[in-house]
Amino acid sequence: MTRIWIFTVAIMLLYSNQLIAQKSVRIAFYNVENLFDTIDGENDDAEFLPGGKNSWDTQKFNEKITHIREVLLALNKPIIAGFSEIENYGVVRKIISHKDFKNYGIVHYESPDARGIDVAMIYDSSKLTLLESGKIRFILPGEQKPTTRDILWAKYQGKKSIFYVTVNHWPSRRGGADDTDAKRVKAAETVGHFIDSLLKMDPESKIILLGDLNDHPENNSVQLLNKTLSPMITKSSGEFGGTYNYNNEWGILDHILISKGLMKGKPTIIKDSGKIHSFPFLIEEYKGQLVPKRTYGGNKYLGGYSDHLPVSINIKL
Repeated sequence: MTRIWIFTVAIMLLYSNQLIAQKSVRIAFYNVENLFDTIDGENDDAEFLPGGKNSWDTQKFNEKITHIREVLLALNKPIIAGFSEIENYGVVRKIISHKDFKNYGIVHYESPDARGIDVAMIYDSSKLTLLESGKIRFILPGEQKPTTRDILWAKYQGKKSIFYVTVNHWPSRRGGADDTDAKRVKAAETVGHFIDSLLKMDPESKIILLGDLNDHPENNSVQLLNKTLSPMITKSSGEFGGTYNYNNEWGILDHILISKGLMKGKPTIIKDSGKIHSFPFLIEEYKGQLVPKRTYGGNKYLGGYSDHLPVSINIKL
């Protein structure tokens, strides 16, 4: 009798989990690593032109687009996907110019980044209505004008639920993590002010922050966010314990954080759904180590996907 009871409970739990999975949708973020077109723009994109040092051409560009679509399909076509390291609206439009993504819309604004790389997001317009969107532009310490990527935000409605999503790509660590720390703290303070304004209007505001923050969970900038948001991506979220490999060490640079409003009501976060995705086609062996299969190694074309792994959460609308 005991065995029958245990078996029955196990079947009920399995069925319950399947129902939750069916009713949930995925929100993802992916640093796609230098998605440039082949057209010479006003930005500093010389290395990603047919005559540039990377010999970037239409064939390589189309292969990159195909790879990104492959990742999105492996993620079961997220209802929202945030991107970093995209050059412009056109390259994002190219990603979704396929029958599998015919219902998707784009949120994008040109940023003042010198290389011309921006952030963007796509969303399934058959399931979500875009109510508002905008960019947050800010000046880094010691500078006189904006020179970094804007912070992108959008307000969505899904059925009767309303929520906000921000996409971030904070200043890099080039020049040393400590020496550039103040730049990422400034970015954290900037998006923090935006989040605080939403929470002031409604303490139960449902907010999802996506992005390559170029800092780890224990760093100053991310710790500032933890005062109001909860991290969904941790070392246990993936098999390697990180989203990026530097000097044979894995670390979390790609984050998803949520407000407490997502703990109840609709949409609702699926508990423990934060995940770092390491599909086999995204990984290769390099000098005895398993690392992301990237597009370039220096100037050598590797034909891979990205130097970052995608991350995601699941919510119920």
